Amino acid sequence: MSVINILVVDDREENIVALEALLKRDDINILSTTSPNEALRIAWENTISVALVDVQMPDIDGFELVEMLKANPRTKDILVIFVTAISKEAKYAVKGFGTGAVDYLYKPLDPYITSAKVDAFIQLAQTQKEIRAKNEELQNYAIMVKNSADVITTVDAQTFRIQSINPAVFKIFGYQPIELLQRSIIDLAADDSQPLFRKKLSEIVNNNLSYAVSEYQFETFDKRTIWAECRTTYSNKTLFLNISDVSPQKSYQQELIKSKEAAEHSRKIKENFLANMSHELRTPVNGIIGLTSMLRKSTLDDQQKNVIDLLEVSSQSLLGVINDVLDISKIEAGKFSIIRKPNDLKGVVKSVIDLLKYKADEKNVELMLEIAPDVPETIMFDALRLNQILMNLLSNAIKFTDRGYVKLQLSAVQKLNDNVKLKFSVIDSGIGIPSDRLTKIFDSFEQAEQDTIVKYGGTGLGLTIVKKLIELKGGELTVSSQVGSGSVFNFTNWYTVTDKPKTVRDNDSSSLRALEPFNEVNVLVAEDNLVNQFMLSKMLKDWNVNVEIVDNGQKVIDKLIAKDFDLILMDTHMPEMNGYQAAKNIRVNFTEPKRSIPIISLSAATFDHEQQQALSAGMNDVLAKPFQPYQLHEKMKKLLDAEAVKTKLLG
Repeated sequence: MSVINILVVDDREENIVALEALLKRDDINILSTTSPNEALRIAWENTISVALVDVQMPDIDGFELVEMLKANPRTKDILVIFVTAISKEAKYAVKGFGTGAVDYLYKPLDPYITSAKVDAFIQLAQTQKEIRAKNEELQNYAIMVKNSADVITTVDAQTFRIQSINPAVFKIFGYQPIELLQRSIIDLAADDSQPLFRKKLSEIVNNNLSYAVSEYQFETFDKRTIWAECRTTYSNKTLFLNISDVSPQKSYQQELIKSKEAAEHSRKIKENFLANMSHELRTPVNGIIGLTSMLRKSTLDDQQKNVIDLLEVSSQSLLGVINDVLDISKIEAGKFSIIRKPNDLKGVVKSVIDLLKYKADEKNVELMLEIAPDVPETIMFDALRLNQILMNLLSNAIKFTDRGYVKLQLSAVQKLNDNVKLKFSVIDSGIGIPSDRLTKIFDSFEQAEQDTIVKYGGTGLGLTIVKKLIELKGGELTVSSQVGSGSVFNFTNWYTVTDKPKTVRDNDSSSLRALEPFNEVNVLVAEDNLVNQFMLSKMLKDWNVNVEIVDNGQKVIDKLIAKDFDLILMDTHMPEMNGYQAAKNIRVNFTEPKRSIPIISLSAATFDHEQQQALSAGMNDVLAKPFQPYQLHEKMKKLLDAEAVKTKLLG
C-alpha cells in the first residue's frame, strides 16, 4: 500500500511532537508546521490526504485555514480533522463541519480514539486515492478507445455477441456502432474465414488464453473483402478484440513474396548457369593451354612455334574474358569478398609494372612508375584485388595508347594517425574518351565508341570490374579525358599503415603491463552488446574512470544534455540511432565545450570505408574490435591530454 501524507498544523511545537509520536507508522508520512501560511504552502506542494488542524491559532485560526484549503481545487479533497481544546458545544462542531471538516479530536487526546480515528480516515483516503486513479485510468481508456484508428470491441465469451464497439468500425467496416450491438462478431468475417475465426475464439476461451494474434478476411458493409489483424485478450468471461485493417500491408507483403520468389528463382538459374558455364568453358580452355605447353616442349619448326604462340595468346585471352564475366557475376551476387592483410605496397605495384612492360615495349609505349617518398612501405590491403585493379587500368591505357607514354603515379594525399589516404593515378597519352561517353565506360559491355571494339577488341568488362572492386574496397574512382590527348584515371582509398615495431609489441609482454589510472575522468560508453558493456565497464573502472553506459545513440544525446563528460566511447552499429548519427548530432547541434568532446569509435567492422565514415562523422579516433586494453588506454590518454592542453590554453 502506498504511503499517505498527513499534515499536522498546531501553533505549539510540543503538541506537534506528541501527535507525531502518537501517529508514527510505516504507511504515514507526517508533514508538520506551526504556521498556517506554511501549511498552505505545504498543502500546495504535496499531495495531502489527511490534515490534523488546531482550531485556536494566532493570526489565522483553524476554521479560516480550512476554508482556504477547501476553496482551492488542488487541496479541496483533504480530509480535515480539527484538534481543539475549546468547548464541545454544538455550535463549534457545526462551524467546523461547515468549513469542511470530517471529524473532531478533543484535547487532551485519548491515544486509542486518536489512533482509531486517524486509521479510519487513512483507509478512507487510500480508498479515495485508488478510486480517483481508477477513474482517471478509465477516462483515459475511454478517450483512447473512442479515438483509436482500430476497431476496439468487447464480446461475450459464450455467445460471441458484441457488447460494445468504438466509432472506428464505421471507417473500417462501414457500419454504425449501434448497428452491430448484440450481433455476433463472427458475422463480420468473410464466409471462408468464419469457421477459422470461430474456432480461434473458442480456443482462446476454452484454454483461457490471455492474448492471441491472428489474421482473417472480413466483409465490409459495401461487400468489399479486407484483411484484418485481430489481437484478442480474454478476461472475466469477456473477449476484448483490437481489429486493424492490414489490407495494404498484406497486398504489399504478397507482392514482396512474389518478387522475392521470382528473384530467388532468377538467382538460382543464374548461379546454376554460371557454375555450368565456368565448368564448361574452363575445362576445354585448360585443356588447350595444357596441350599448348606440351607441344612447345616437342620438336617444332619456326612456323609451328609461331602457331603455338598464337594459340597460347588466344587461350589466355579467352581465359581472361571468362574470369571477367565470372568476377562481375560474383560482385553483383554479393559473393565477392575483400581480404586485407599486411602487404608490401611498393613490391606489388612494381610487379604489375614488370608484368606489363613487355606489352608496352611491343607498342613502343614508355611505361613509367612514380612513387612519392611519403608513401608507406607496408599497409593493410588485398594484394590480389589491387593487382587486378592496376592490371586492368594499365592494360587498358596501353591498349588505347599508340604513341607516347603510360604512367602510374602513387602518392599520399592525407594522413590521420595510423591511416593514410592513397591516390593511384594512371595517366596516358592515348586516344582519349569523348565527354558524352565518360559516364558509360564503366557499364558492363560498354566502350567509348562502337568502332573501338572492331579496332582494339575487348569485352568492355575491365573498367566495370575496376569500378566495382574499388567501391567494394570503400574507395572512389574518377576519370578525366580529352580526345586525342589522353586520359587520367584516379582512385583513392584509406589504408591502415602497419610496421614491424607495432606488430612485435602486440605480441610481447608489454601489452600486459600495468596501466596507470586516470583521475577524475567521466566517460560515457555507448554499446548495445551486454558482454562488451561488462568488459568496458570493468576495464575502465580498473583505471579509476567514472563510467556511465547507454545502449543507443539517442541515449548518448540525452545523457550529454543532462551531464558533462570528458570522453565518449561510441560503438558505430546500434539500434534507434547509430554511432555515426550520434556523433554528427553532437558536432552540429551542441554548443561548446560539449560540441568538441573527444569521441573514440569502437567497431567490429574493419573495412576502410567504415573507418573513414566514422572520422567523417566527427569522431576523433577509431579503434577496431577486438583490441588490447593498452590500445584503448593509449588512445584515451592521447585525447584527454590534448583536451587538457587545449583547455589550459583557452583558460
